[in-house]
Amino acid sequence: MTEHVHTNRLINETSPYLLQHAHNPVDWFPWGEEAFQLAQREKKPVLLSIGYSACHWCHVMEHESFENEAIAKLMNENFVNIKVDREERPDLDQIYMNAVQMMTHHGGWPMTVFLTPEAVPFYAGTYFPPEDRYNMPGFPRVLISLADAYRERPEEIQETATAILDGLKQSTATIESNETFSPELLETAYRGIIKNYDETNGGFGGAPKFPPAMSLEFLLHTHYRTGEPRALEIVSHTCKKMAEGGIYDHLGGGFHRYSTDARWLVPHFEKMLYDNALLSRLYLHYYQVIGDTPARAVAEGILDYVVREMTDPLGGFYSTQDADSEGVEGKFFVWSLDEIRKLLGERDAALFAAYYNVTESGNFEGENILNITRDLKEVARAENVTPEQLIETLDESRRILF
Repeated sequence: MTEHVHTNRLINETSPYLLQHAHNPVDWFPWGEEAFQLAQREKKPVLLSIGYSACHWCHVMEHESFENEAIAKLMNENFVNIKVDREERPDLDQIYMNAVQMMTHHGGWPMTVFLTPEAVPFYAGTYFPPEDRYNMPGFPRVLISLADAYRERPEEIQETATAILDGLKQSTATIESNETFSPELLETAYRGIIKNYDETNGGFGGAPKFPPAMSLEFLLHTHYRTGEPRALEIVSHTCKKMAEGGIYDHLGGGFHRYSTDARWLVPHFEKMLYDNALLSRLYLHYYQVIGDTPARAVAEGILDYVVREMTDPLGGFYSTQDADSEGVEGKFFVWSLDEIRKLLGERDAALFAAYYNVTESGNFEGENILNITRDLKEVARAENVTPEQLIETLDESRRILF
């Protein structure tokens, strides 16, 4: 039995994410009246931390800051601290993510939001390091500065909170429209989307790159509706590049959450159910439009993965799969050439390495993320085997490595 020095209120929760924090020295509250009533009584601001159980940087911030006795002391003395699991409360996550993006022009998790006792945000960020680095202020400095500002300049805090609240109200306001979608409006949307298209790597914009499932669905519908060849070309190129990149799990199926680079090579290794739900539909629809066999294989690979690893015996689905194994990001998904040789033997390992771009030096911290950079027929020619022989060898090799 593990002896825990600290246990807080989160021990009574059912969320896996909240339970991960139940033995922090931080005096965590779950979201609820008790925390906000205490903040009002003690005239303290609220520190709201939102994340989820499979989030790598959430683990990092917990280890660096929330398990740190000195930082926890600063938090407990100056704030009422609330932990929220975004998968349990997507409603709260959406509200405060809007605030974070409004204040910082970016978002992500862990989300760190400072609130008045009335739950209105006045300062926000995502991950904060334990000391000044990455051109970011250290978490202790942020805590001290905000606690001082809350005590000594309450008017400024209130002014900021009011402005943010007004902005949130405007951003969520909707105006009912009686207009129907016109071809002109759809054409404008199409032109707007393709402006940021990456001709080389597929997808839109630069790093980091998230699989743009909904945008590609829209382009597929545009092609189907209008016959626009450019729309289909963008979908084809992007689907191919994503499926060949390291963002796709070539052994287990399914897509990782996003690529840290522009060419889909190095993923953030967690897998999300909702990403794979959207991408399975995209690749299925793409296959239906074009009859592309690799697209069908990707769709089947995603669905096989979800059935095998993301489905509970009682019938529900798991929402996320962690990026970390044994405390190391991506450890489960990367390979050394030596490991592959031991498992496959020299000849099959050489064929596998040639096709999946595996080298001695690796492409990720000395290890290899499997990815495809050459056409199968080209690899077969270079390795002096027929394409059929290569396909057969790769199928068996993937089975062994899996």
